Amino acid sequence: MKIIIGLIILAILFAVGLTLGAQNDQLVHVNYLLAQGDYRLSSLLAILFVAGFVIGWLVFGFVLLRLRMNNSGLRKKVDRQHRELEELRALPLKD
Repeated sequence: MKIIIGLIILAILFAVGLTLGAQNDQLVHVNYLLAQGDYRLSSLLAILFVAGFVIGWLVFGFVLLRLRMNNSGLRKKVDRQHRELEELRALPLKD
């Protein structure tokens, strides 16, 4: 359900971007570190939107991977401690 809602919101944002991009045919002069160029505003908005989306997903993927690895290590530690606890409970009591 969350995925469907997320995709609907993404589709709405994409449609709004297309609508705004179709209305903006102005040329924009971009002077960045290595070069400079004149681009249509709609193309520039589309490129930056896609680049931001990809960078966001890459960061999210790395964070998720790190959390899963951390979770896996913690699960192994809990399993090891659980086995040790069961072994200690199996020992006879000393009087």
